[in-house]
Amino acid sequence: MTHGLRICFLVAALALLATATSAQDKKHEAQLRTVRGVVTDKSENPLSGSVVFLKNMRTNSVRSSYTDDTGSYRFSGLDPNVDYELHAEKDNAKSTTRTVSSFDSRKDIVLFSPKRDAVSRA
Repeated sequence: MTHGLRICFLVAALALLATATSAQDKKHEAQLRTVRGVVTDKSENPLSGSVVFLKNMRTNSVRSSYTDDTGSYRFSGLDPNVDYELHAEKDNAKSTTRTVSSFDSRKDIVLFSPKRDAVSRA
């Protein structure tokens, strides 16, 4: 085999490997989940500036996010093989804690609907 042919073979092999790796990354990315919702008070008014906590039950790491002017929050890029706990807090009031199960196959999960999960004083 000539030197030039070896280089062409090596370049082709690297291109094939890069394509396979890219396809795996896209497949993994497509499997990630999103949790979103709106935090409200008992009167169904959106609570902007609430802090929403998302706890990874495998690692015990916690992510947090503030709700926007409409009371909305969003956590994306979540591992589908992990359970999560989520709750909201504002002005010393706390919502009930909700669980996102690894058995839930939805990719887009909506939590904290009005009335059911309103932030209330403990």
